[in-house]
Amino acid sequence: MQANARAARSNSFRAPILHSPRALWRAMLFFNLYRLVLAGLLVFLFDAPDSPFLQNALSPALFHRASLFYIVSVLASLAAIRLHKPRFSIQLALQLGVDILCVAMLSYAANGAQNSLGILLMVSLAAAGLMSRGRITLFFAALASIAMLLEHTYAVLTSNADMMQFFQVGLLSMAYFAVAWLAHTLARYAVASEQLASQRGVELASMAEANRLVIQGLADGVLVMDESGTIRQHNPSAERLLACNLNPSGTATLEQCAPPLAGLYAAWRQDPNRPPETVRLPASGRMVRAHFMPVRSDFKGALLMLEDMQRAQEQAQQIKLAALGRLSASIAHEIRNPLSAISYAVELFQEESKSTDQHKLVGIIMENTARLNGIVHDVMQLNRRDRAHPERLRLNDELRTITEQLCQAERVAPAVIQITAAPDDMIRFDRGHFNQVIWNLCSNALRFCSKYQDSIRLQAGRMDDGRPMLEVIDDGTGIPPEAEAQLFEPFFTTSSSGSGLGLFIARELCEANRASLEYIRREAGGACFRIIFGETIEQ
Repeated sequence: MQANARAARSNSFRAPILHSPRALWRAMLFFNLYRLVLAGLLVFLFDAPDSPFLQNALSPALFHRASLFYIVSVLASLAAIRLHKPRFSIQLALQLGVDILCVAMLSYAANGAQNSLGILLMVSLAAAGLMSRGRITLFFAALASIAMLLEHTYAVLTSNADMMQFFQVGLLSMAYFAVAWLAHTLARYAVASEQLASQRGVELASMAEANRLVIQGLADGVLVMDESGTIRQHNPSAERLLACNLNPSGTATLEQCAPPLAGLYAAWRQDPNRPPETVRLPASGRMVRAHFMPVRSDFKGALLMLEDMQRAQEQAQQIKLAALGRLSASIAHEIRNPLSAISYAVELFQEESKSTDQHKLVGIIMENTARLNGIVHDVMQLNRRDRAHPERLRLNDELRTITEQLCQAERVAPAVIQITAAPDDMIRFDRGHFNQVIWNLCSNALRFCSKYQDSIRLQAGRMDDGRPMLEVIDDGTGIPPEAEAQLFEPFFTTSSSGSGLGLFIARELCEANRASLEYIRREAGGACFRIIFGETIEQ
């Protein structure tokens, strides 16, 4: 930052030339208005008939011509400023040169150093130093000093001016350099302050934009209210939780959108140390926890954070299910070995048993052992969602391969399953995961469908946003409405022979591959499960 400031100071005179800021042109305009007033005073006061200012003048005619030339040059400068031509630095140099020349001529015409007209150059040097913002102001101070010394030298040689007045001219020249250096120093600090303010403005703007984006993206609702409860600012989550149209004009109140929150706000204003409370919003029906925080003393309002308790409960449920999955997979791994030993022992016992009752008991044991083994296998699949390796899959080919294997395993005719998918439909999915998801959905459909031709339909298509999707539809009795809410919960099943993990695992595997699995209620009957893939693959 310091290096940038030094570079800016070294090039401070060129910076306005390159950029021509509007503020500099406006400053030059005001400076020329001052010059116009000064030139008018010189014309109408000093050059008036019997003027007391010109009683001892060396050359009233020269004074008159110089003052007229000065006012004409100022008018020309005003026109040039209006056109912004020539560039800023050239105009400033020309104007200061005209000031030095005219003041020197006027000073000589008005009897040299005795009239003190040279003091007028201090204003011009100060203004030039502040506008140029560079050391070139010292160059103009040197020119002014040389001009005044030459003017007095000429007066001494031609008009017998007092030699002792060289000391007065020297003091005036020193004043020129002092004013120029002071203007340069002030300009340097002004440039540094301007750069610092500009940098702080950029930082504040970036911070404000970052805060706005963070607040807009928060899942929790954020409301800023004044003392009367009028909502001044909000984010989309707050509008969603309140189920109220919060217009940006700032006319909506907390009492109109959520009376329970308005009551909590009034109670909080009486006791700011009240702990957060949970209420149910009447419009959306959601449970939220309200956190009130004061904004600042002069605003006398509050910041309200609305924590969606349903979302918090869902997150807690996901954490519990993840922990349950790891625990269940560990237990299932430990159960598999004893279960295999039991199965092996039962098979040996079956070979030695001869009575019908023993064969019947052995069959019951084998059937339940196979069922337990299936449950253990499903539980162990819960750990597979973290090992997804998506790849490009041709949907039509994958579906035909899976359905052929399923029909052979379930001993049903291939005509039972109808596939409607274009040959060029592509998806990105882990091949093993996709096989298991389709196998689970089709197995469930086979369990409940009529097993006639086209009883199960696999229909591929696209959503409105272009994402590919696949629907698995059967002609069975469908899912009871009261069971839809628990359909994807683990260990929930409507079949006495099911483990209740198939749909849960299928949804978990879909989410691991950036896809989603949902149940679609059909008025025509039957069940419909839709897979919406997360990525579109162009051919």
